[in-house]
Amino acid sequence: MAVAAGVPIRTVPAQGEWEVLGVNSKVQLAELERVAQRRTAERLMEQGVRLADPARLDVRGELVCGRDVFIDVNCVFEGRVLLDEAVEIGPCCVLKNASIGAGSRLAAFSHIEDATVGPDGVIGPFARLRPGTELAAGVHVGNFVELKNAKVAAQSKANHLAYVGDAIIGSRVNIGAGTITCNYDGANKFKTIIEDDVFIGSDTQLVAPVTVGRGATLGAGTTLTRDAPPDTLTLSRVRQVSLAGWKRPQKPKK
Repeated sequence: MAVAAGVPIRTVPAQGEWEVLGVNSKVQLAELERVAQRRTAERLMEQGVRLADPARLDVRGELVCGRDVFIDVNCVFEGRVLLDEAVEIGPCCVLKNASIGAGSRLAAFSHIEDATVGPDGVIGPFARLRPGTELAAGVHVGNFVELKNAKVAAQSKANHLAYVGDAIIGSRVNIGAGTITCNYDGANKFKTIIEDDVFIGSDTQLVAPVTVGRGATLGAGTTLTRDAPPDTLTLSRVRQVSLAGWKRPQKPKK
């Protein structure tokens, strides 16, 4: 009909066969998705990004990389992700709407969403940064550590098995294994403030709202329900008792 009506006919040259392939099944859709991912990987490598395996990369949004970035296998990038110079991403990491500062390293299975990592950070393995988390330079977040809506200043560390939510943490803070900020009472969220140079012992609970003063130390096993003064040792655990003559319960003999 168009020809009969004298309408001009123009052709649009395809850049490759993939542009004119049909998508009539999930198999064909998956094949074209792999083509798109391969083209993305090639573009990144042409810009200087080093990929452990271009066939095992999944970019589901916009990935912007600086120089000398390395990305290991099976990583997923969603939304807008910024990787600054010399960033290293370990295998099987998931990043969504994240910014990673220059020289930072993410170990395997780290999950970062709506969060910012400053320069020279060390994250993971198995670390989770949830929305609202902002890490300054040189912060360490280790294995099985979860942060949510936490602002962490330079050179602070939470290396093992901790949950830090709705918190402001100063510089050079050490958060021991098993530390939890108890930020939720079932209806409301409360903030924990930890000032500079604080040392928090293992298995410590900070029941928000609470503030730990600059230079304070919290002994292992402490449950903090009131503010801890600066430059002091705060403990809340009971004195250890050993009971002589105590017998362990025994199962009945058959």
